[in-house]
Amino acid sequence: MHIVKKLVFFILIISINHHERAAGAQFETKNGHSNIVVIVCDSMDGRLVTGGRYEGVVKLPNIRALSKSGVTYLNAYSNNPICAPSRSALWSGLHTHITDSWNNYKALPDDFNMTWADVLSRQAGYDVKILGKTDFKSGAHTVSNRVEAWTRNVKFALRQEARPTVELTGNKSTIKVNVKDWKNVKNAVEFLQNKSLEGSHNTFLLYVGLNMPHPYSTESSGENPGASTFKTSPYWLDKVSTGDIHIPQWLPLNQMHPVDIYSTIVKNCSSQFSQQELIDIKSYFYAMCAETDAMVGEIFDAINKYGFTESTYVVFTSDHGELAMEHRQFYKMSMYEGSSHVPLVIAFPKNTERKNTKNEYKVQFINTPVSLVDIYPTFMDIANLHKPIYLNGSSLLPEMIHEHPDWILSQYHGCNVNASSYMLRKGPWKYIAYDYGPEYIDSMLFNLEDDPDELNDLGKTDHELLKQFDEFLRKQIDYNAVTNRVKLYNKRSFSNWRKSLGSKYADTISNLRWWMDWKKDPEQNQAAIDKWLFEL
Repeated sequence: MHIVKKLVFFILIISINHHERAAGAQFETKNGHSNIVVIVCDSMDGRLVTGGRYEGVVKLPNIRALSKSGVTYLNAYSNNPICAPSRSALWSGLHTHITDSWNNYKALPDDFNMTWADVLSRQAGYDVKILGKTDFKSGAHTVSNRVEAWTRNVKFALRQEARPTVELTGNKSTIKVNVKDWKNVKNAVEFLQNKSLEGSHNTFLLYVGLNMPHPYSTESSGENPGASTFKTSPYWLDKVSTGDIHIPQWLPLNQMHPVDIYSTIVKNCSSQFSQQELIDIKSYFYAMCAETDAMVGEIFDAINKYGFTESTYVVFTSDHGELAMEHRQFYKMSMYEGSSHVPLVIAFPKNTERKNTKNEYKVQFINTPVSLVDIYPTFMDIANLHKPIYLNGSSLLPEMIHEHPDWILSQYHGCNVNASSYMLRKGPWKYIAYDYGPEYIDSMLFNLEDDPDELNDLGKTDHELLKQFDEFLRKQIDYNAVTNRVKLYNKRSFSNWRKSLGSKYADTISNLRWWMDWKKDPEQNQAAIDKWLFEL
């Protein structure tokens, strides 16, 4: 089955290239183009731009200004809440199980040349400029990260991260904490300035990838540090209303879902945290979001300053969210809202017909569930290109949103979670299944209108409704088969990696991010790996 699937994907790519070359096929150009500026940050909680109880918790004036120029999607989701697989979906317009983008190491192949940037350049003549973080190709991230993903079904739970913590740097005048991101923002502004000075009418696509507000590396945790430090300056902390911070009540560890228990342990969150620690982590994370907002503002201001307001779409989103200690976890890798819900705002060119009777720009809020695979077909519409038939998403433009399905699919197969996760968002409902479904591992069902904190799992009591959602999910994806493919990939990948190391294997595996727990009983841990590796 796996070989057949691989063949289908190969045929798909051949078909894509054939259709691209064929005159008058899916990529036939219509008349007129608009510029596109895409800003993709890393780890921003999408709920921060949806209003409600998150409205005043942190000042995000620039993202809100962006929103007033277009559309905010109130229920936007990552298709896979971890960096590379999520970005693979965003750049390819294809779901994880189509491209086999299983983890941060296994994403799109290096020779994949059918991203929306590729197509807009070749078929619509866009001048494409890529700045900052992209992270959608295979082979990146640390050895620890890939090994942790491959071995997630081994019968142990070793801490893979340093304990989440906060770090205050600089003073009340320190604005540029993440210097690397600010440099890319500067380069983006210079690109826009140069475009203006050239007086060129060539349509452009500017992509800016930010690493903010992703936590920083915790160097004190050893030579393979994780990223568990939330770092900011007093300047940004002043943008946070600490009294408005909400952290859902934690369940006792033994009452949590079994998959969550594993994630809490390996993310080093199973020990006790004071309420002040939780507030600090959340505050620092929100302050990092405020710094990200300022970067968005610099780019948006430059678009206005250099005369591109009339002709440019601006898209802002994130690859995934950040739990920041909700559900006794930090990081992403979860289907809970803090992790899977992303911000998504599209600002329109001022020359588009989107005004009301008072000649004011219509501010729209769209409730339809959408996801990052929808970015690709949206760009096809903006560029006046016909949507390729192979894409998984649908256009996000308001005049097209009625054609969007009333559900979205997300999935997760990487590290820090010991089961493949599949999430269906439909109406107020969120259904989460694991591995082979509720007969194997309990599924969860939440009504987000009644239970936005996701504390009341209705799947425990309403078995008929749970069954209906599981049947609907299985119509969209054969998730049993996908789970089997991931398990086979993990074993093969680990086995090949182990063989490649030869005599260096024992030393290498004992010094990965889990070294503190591994060295407590290396023989037993290795025995657990051997048992997993050779069992049917």
